[in-house]
Amino acid sequence: MKVGILTIGNELISGKTPDTNSSFIARQLHAQGWQTSVIMSVPDDEDAIKTGLNHIMSLSGAVVVTGGLGPTADDITTSATARAFGLGIYTDQAALKHIRDRFEKFHLKWTANNEKQAHVPEGAETIKNPVGMAWGYSLKRDGKIIAVVPGVPSEVKRMVTEGIIPILRKEFKDAAGHVESRTIKLSGITEANVDQVLADVDFGSLGVNIGFYPNFPEIQIVLTAIASTEKDARKRTTAAHERVSERLKQYIFAYDQDTLEGIVAGVLTDKNLTLAVAESCTGGLITDRLTDVPGSSAFLERGVIAYSNNCKADLLGVPQDVLREFGAVSEKTAIFMAEGVRKLGKCNLGLSTTGIAGPAGGTAEKPVGTVFIALADGTRTFCRNYTFRWDRRRNKTMMSQAALMLLKRYLAGELEHER
Repeated sequence: MKVGILTIGNELISGKTPDTNSSFIARQLHAQGWQTSVIMSVPDDEDAIKTGLNHIMSLSGAVVVTGGLGPTADDITTSATARAFGLGIYTDQAALKHIRDRFEKFHLKWTANNEKQAHVPEGAETIKNPVGMAWGYSLKRDGKIIAVVPGVPSEVKRMVTEGIIPILRKEFKDAAGHVESRTIKLSGITEANVDQVLADVDFGSLGVNIGFYPNFPEIQIVLTAIASTEKDARKRTTAAHERVSERLKQYIFAYDQDTLEGIVAGVLTDKNLTLAVAESCTGGLITDRLTDVPGSSAFLERGVIAYSNNCKADLLGVPQDVLREFGAVSEKTAIFMAEGVRKLGKCNLGLSTTGIAGPAGGTAEKPVGTVFIALADGTRTFCRNYTFRWDRRRNKTMMSQAALMLLKRYLAGELEHER
């Protein structure tokens, strides 16, 4: 089963907007055991869209198209697709009602050009959009499927997984077989090291395909098996997963759709524990990630950005002599911050970060990328020191990742015998 990807938009061709949709769609196709035959990006131009469709369809059994379904004059994907196959266009009333209802819900002013988002080529079946305005559609021509959705990444993610994948599986069920896929998420190890650790595992003999997908700050291993029965496919991925886990268990933090912050949030909620966070170098990233989890108010009492020395001293109780003697970026300061924010919030746990994100501010003893992360529970305080090598933004992201990993390990009881 080969599927091509066509992304449409002047903003993609000009480089103003990165094409994240193609990589996401390709990963979803791979997880189904299908091959991505070609990926193309074309401008909002009728001839370019037609040429792209014809080329991809000559190489594939299906094509997934994103972009150009909006209300503006340059959104011409539907008209171009219809003309490419000699089809008329109609207004889908269910899609139009969906758009009007969203306008009413969000108190938006209706303009006539918004009806364009409900236009569909004749003979196409609509694909509902659960998070946006324009619906997509699928069209079958010469035994091949053309599936079209808007280009907004958040909409693509929902519509591809909930709409397009089921359509393709139903249409090409004889070619797909039974597919079992498992995603293993790692942190604290490089892609090169992962490859070395797994070099002696013969995944081919297990009947499993393995893919490595860096998704900063984590690495994802995707195991995919295709078999004649669901039981056999699951047996193959289970055997491959066991091989991976044997070698990389200490770096595994999540599977499939789970996230690090989601797992931490779940354990905190289940154990009825409360948390306060004091961030310096991470500037609120830890708190931001935790509050991305619905229901975070059940465990997150407060987040403090204690960026200056005065704030560390005045709000969190870090002694001035500690700041003078050891510096703001030090183990002692991180410990005082964690203990201080825990007491301030009257919480079970206090988590802190203090470091040098860069690009300036480093020294020989404390280079750029240095961070101290502390976790206090009222009885013990754990502190870890890391040095990362990235740019400022990536250093901050890695620091937030390391902090959440420390918290996860604590909640799992893995720090019990560590000083």
